[in-house]
Amino acid sequence: MTTPEGPCPCGWGEPFAGCCGRYLGGRAAPTAEALMRSRYTAFAVGDREHLLRTWDPATRPDELDLDPGVEWRRLLVLATTGGSPFDDTGTVEFEAHYRQAGRRGVQHENSAFTRVAGVWLYVGPVENLVA
Repeated sequence: MTTPEGPCPCGWGEPFAGCCGRYLGGRAAPTAEALMRSRYTAFAVGDREHLLRTWDPATRPDELDLDPGVEWRRLLVLATTGGSPFDDTGTVEFEAHYRQAGRRGVQHENSAFTRVAGVWLYVGPVENLVA
């Protein structure tokens, strides 16, 4: 269980409250990577509302069910392009390590992000997007 003083699941090494906790609480993430990390954290703590709120309405599903049997263990950011406070688009490639039913797994994704009215939103996996 994540506590405000405990380490943030995203792996940046900061306490949850001063790291992704502020974004889960409603503050806008300043970069695409910060948003991606907060979304990983939302999966780790089961914050469905944050995931839906930070998903581009054009690609957001109507429903989102989180599997309580998945334990998110570690996040590795492999690469980023754009996504700074001065960009309107960006990508973040990552590996999200998890355990489910006693087995290890890895979700590897290169995610696309867009900034609308100063707010970063998750669009979806790059390989699934039409150019």
